[in-house]
Amino acid sequence: MVLNALLMNKVKEIQEEVTIKFAGDSGDGMQLTGALFTDNTALTGSDLATFPDFPAEIRAPAGTLPGVSGFQIHFGSKKIFTPGDEYDVLVAMNAAALKTNLSRVKKGGTVIVNTEGFDVKNLRLAKYAANPLEDGSLQGYELYAIPITKLTREALADTSLGTKEKDRSKNMFVLGFLLWRYNRDVKSVERFLEAKFATKYEILRANLKVLRAGYHFGETTETFTTTYEVKPAPLPKGTYRSIMGNQALVLGLLAAANKSGLPLFYGSYPITPASDILHQLSTYRHLGVKTFQAEDEIAAICAAIGASYGGALAVTGTSGPGIALKSEAMGLAVMLELPLVVCDIQRGGPSTGLPTKTEQADLLQVMYGRNGESPMPVLAARSPSDAFEAAFEACRIALQHMTPVVLLSDGYIANGAEPWRFPKADELPEIPVHFAQAKASENGQPFLPYARDERQVRPWALPGTSGLAHRIGGLEKAHLTGDVSYDPDNHNLMVRLREEKVQRIAQFIPEQQITSGVEQGELLLLGWGSTFGVLESVTRTLLAEGHRVGHVHLRYLNPMPRNLGELMRRYDKVLVPELNRGQLAQLLRAKYLLPIVSFNSVRGVPISHNELLAFAREQLRQDAQVS
Repeated sequence: MVLNALLMNKVKEIQEEVTIKFAGDSGDGMQLTGALFTDNTALTGSDLATFPDFPAEIRAPAGTLPGVSGFQIHFGSKKIFTPGDEYDVLVAMNAAALKTNLSRVKKGGTVIVNTEGFDVKNLRLAKYAANPLEDGSLQGYELYAIPITKLTREALADTSLGTKEKDRSKNMFVLGFLLWRYNRDVKSVERFLEAKFATKYEILRANLKVLRAGYHFGETTETFTTTYEVKPAPLPKGTYRSIMGNQALVLGLLAAANKSGLPLFYGSYPITPASDILHQLSTYRHLGVKTFQAEDEIAAICAAIGASYGGALAVTGTSGPGIALKSEAMGLAVMLELPLVVCDIQRGGPSTGLPTKTEQADLLQVMYGRNGESPMPVLAARSPSDAFEAAFEACRIALQHMTPVVLLSDGYIANGAEPWRFPKADELPEIPVHFAQAKASENGQPFLPYARDERQVRPWALPGTSGLAHRIGGLEKAHLTGDVSYDPDNHNLMVRLREEKVQRIAQFIPEQQITSGVEQGELLLLGWGSTFGVLESVTRTLLAEGHRVGHVHLRYLNPMPRNLGELMRRYDKVLVPELNRGQLAQLLRAKYLLPIVSFNSVRGVPISHNELLAFAREQLRQDAQVS
């Protein structure tokens, strides 16, 4: 009777959008909790964006501020473009997690804490002089102080697990409680746990018990009188899944291999945040995928070049420090004019820098960071789901134009997630590949490995093909024959031909389109890569305020779309926000001689909606005063 009365008094409130931050030590399982909550959210039909935030050190000391691991999700019944600026809900498993994240919780927002994470030791490590749960510093927030560790142990009192093993399940208590709070079904999480721990019955039983304990805690405790529901978002019809950027990139590579009819080879050396690409591709051996974990970055790219020479769709992946090591071999691929895709999942630098934080600071490196004149096409993914199309397109350009191609992503895209309406196989275009045909020796005509077609593309000759013997290597090639040449005029010619080949790709890519906004006006927000979401959300806000603004986002960074200059000149001012010190802005100023305005952030986190909106408003205000 008491339980029924409690359930009858529960109120369900509809919310349009919610931002939740899960935070705790690396060992608290906040990344898994956030990922499972994300997958469950995707099943409800809500649109979403996530931002996992890992500690920079592999295992920072527990309880310290540098050791805080977080997972942020923004979901709603409308189109979601960013992981959110401020949190509606903060889950803090210890004092350090609270101190690191409290400044971004909305006033009146909900703070859920694990009281066992606020003992004397944790308070000292987080540099708190007094317990924030007791000193009144959390007034103005909806505070729920829950003994999560204690309740987890009580739920597992009848198991044979030790205390440490029991405590590892406390993230499931948090997840169960949040699933109850947002009116969710726990079945998807139960299915995940059953698959993950299929051979570990005691651990499976423990996680399921704690998950249900967290759910029932919210359901039966008088403190919690309200649940919340976020309706499905109006997404285009289709079959969706939640996908992370590296996952989408892997599927894009697989699709390109299928549509080109070539075997896929991936050579890589483990490096954050690109390692997941190697891990995931290694699970596709049944599709003929060959993966090679090399002893270093140089061996990885050289193996990929060898695979390309042998007729495979060859890919290598790394982050900024690895690009520096691969640079000579990238020049070799330029010299050989062989197809190769180099995936650069950018992170904060220089050197080791911020290995788990995001940045867009490799653009000038991949454009110019090689000795000699060695131009390469450069493309960039703009979101987790877009990494599929960007990877597919990078492969198409590499194969059809016989050139190495750089595909730029970053830590935010790689580890972030969003709903993806995945295509059917027949919706993807074929990627025709033509190998040079065997030549009869009796015709007397030598094979010319550097003879070019109308696109300045040389033939792809597989080793061992009769009549197609030719010289390879890193020394300059003689025009047509490919023999070693030290002739000054020949070198000048070959440099120009390789450059012209890359520039002609602009004729085989789409003209640049306006993503949103007016075709001409006061301000153009122009970006590339992972700034897409914040640029789109700011553009829509400014349009709603009555400003004449537009948003353009570049996929093709070299060569740039042939109509880009004409498009930029339709606006009074061009604003380029970047997670670097203005690298694309420099390229645009040099190429189009326009007074580009930069907005730069190098803090290891995405640009927030509010900070970019304020800057854009200031630019519009300045122009209004001048006019």
